[in-house]
Amino acid sequence: MAVDLLGGDHAPAVVVDGALRACQADPALHLLLVGPTDAAGELLAALDPADHARVTTLALSNEPDIESGVRAAVLAVAQGAADAVVSAGNTGATVTSAALSLGRWPGVRRPPLAAVLPTESGRLVLLDVGSSVDPDARTLATHARLGAAYAAIVHEVVEPRVGLLTIGTERGKGDRLRREMPRVLSHLALPAGARYAGLVEGNDVVLGAAADVVVTDGFTGNVLLKGLETAYARIGPPGPPEPAVPRAAILLGVDGTVVVCHGAAMSPDVAAGIALAADLHRRAAVAAIEQMINEVSHDE
Repeated sequence: MAVDLLGGDHAPAVVVDGALRACQADPALHLLLVGPTDAAGELLAALDPADHARVTTLALSNEPDIESGVRAAVLAVAQGAADAVVSAGNTGATVTSAALSLGRWPGVRRPPLAAVLPTESGRLVLLDVGSSVDPDARTLATHARLGAAYAAIVHEVVEPRVGLLTIGTERGKGDRLRREMPRVLSHLALPAGARYAGLVEGNDVVLGAAADVVVTDGFTGNVLLKGLETAYARIGPPGPPEPAVPRAAILLGVDGTVVVCHGAAMSPDVAAGIALAADLHRRAAVAAIEQMINEVSHDE
């Protein structure tokens, strides 16, 4: 896993600690630490000497900028030096670096960030949560497909229900894009037997009974995600107790596994993001999602 040591509001300290936690929790994990050599040295110093072989460092220039770490980490994946990249750095820089260095899938103009939220009914995939803040109808339709495939492949949801986030479930509610999208989504071929389930509101995201995948623009999705995560951190998530959902998002639609943590991520969040990236790679999830999307595209 290529880890951007410079990414995040509290880098490199929390990233180093998060990487250390991930490495200690997963004996099969190998890390490529991208960033200052002194920060990488702190992790090695805290790690059991027997595990030093599982950690490699990629030093940057003497005066690296805050975006150089994620660019180098993504390039390491593109060149085959790493299997996935994890960063809590600038979202725009991460998305741009991934699109340019890894390449986008056919038909994907704006790769979305997909996050998973706990609900009273289980788990829900929310996208986009920060990549495309001003999408058009074609982009949201592509995101609906990507979200449905992600829910089916990674979370084993049978025939995912795809909802469109808006301000009311009555016909004609919302802005121009939201008024246009029901017609587009209702006629869209979706993967994994998914179906368009209609309009959903913010309360439906918490309850989880109306949809398994919720599609929205990156601006609205990011605001909703951060608000809910803060509330859940203070009062607890809805639904029955279950393993914590990683506070990280996967970038869908690029040729590689890219996991983005919040800029305000702390050590446990970084560790969870690294574990998520490792799990996605081991399950070959990105390739499986791409294949499912291609099959739907060919059937049209």
